[in-house]
Amino acid sequence: MSSVFLAFAAVLLTSMGGRDQLLVAQLSARLQRRVSLLVVGCMAAIVTALAMGWAGHLAGQILPNSGKPMLAAFALLCAAVELAWPIRPRNVQEPTRSLFAITVVILARQLGDAGRFLVFAVAAATPDPYLAGAGGALGGCAAITLGWLMQDRLLADLPLRASRRFMAAIVLIAALVTGLSARGLL
Repeated sequence: MSSVFLAFAAVLLTSMGGRDQLLVAQLSARLQRRVSLLVVGCMAAIVTALAMGWAGHLAGQILPNSGKPMLAAFALLCAAVELAWPIRPRNVQEPTRSLFAITVVILARQLGDAGRFLVFAVAAATPDPYLAGAGGALGGCAAITLGWLMQDRLLADLPLRASRRFMAAIVLIAALVTGLSARGLL
């Protein structure tokens, strides 16, 4: 059960100010189909979290038990890099207002974000990868819902850049500790 809580907290915290959350916040302020935007955003969060949980499980099965912590450390390092990567929010021009197109963009943004890398790491390192995927899906839905509710105020009211850099530092330290422990150096 700790996999659920760990993945939930990791995805929720690292998704704050993420590309997918910012997109949903901007579109929520502009589109009239607000509820359907929330639904497709949450569906994308569920699909990407479960996919990364499944991928982490498969990768963890291939490796011996001694290699799983190193795989988790690499996934943590990828998450730290993604969190540190600067996000330059732009005004979204949505000419089609197509929910399918919006869903594809949200899916693409979520598959490579820090939260999904953390779901991968938790799923690879724990015996319950599907619980990690479920926790990641809940955290992703919570982050999407917060962006949907706050709309354009998300950028104005929250210190997203500073919080993403802080989270990048924490995840980088976790990656270093995990990697050094896996090598027996710590």
